[in-house]
Amino acid sequence: MKVHYDDEVDALYLSFGEQSPDGVIEIAEGVNLDTAADGKICGIEMLRASERLDLEAIISYMLE
Repeated sequence: MKVHYDDEVDALYLSFGEQSPDGVIEIAEGVNLDTAADGKICGIEMLRASERLDLEAIISYMLE
C-alpha cells in the first residue's frame, strides 16, 4: 500500500498494488473507490482529508 497526500488540494490517496484504475465508485461525498477491470479495489481517494482524518497519524505511516 502506498499513501499519497497532496496538501495543495487537501486530498489523500491510498493505492493498493500496481493495477491501474478502470472505474470509480463514490461511497460518500468526496470519498471514492478506484476499481480495476476485474472489480477489485485498487485505490481510495479522499477529498478534504484534513477535515476527516488525523493526517499526522496517516502520513507517519507513508510507505513508498
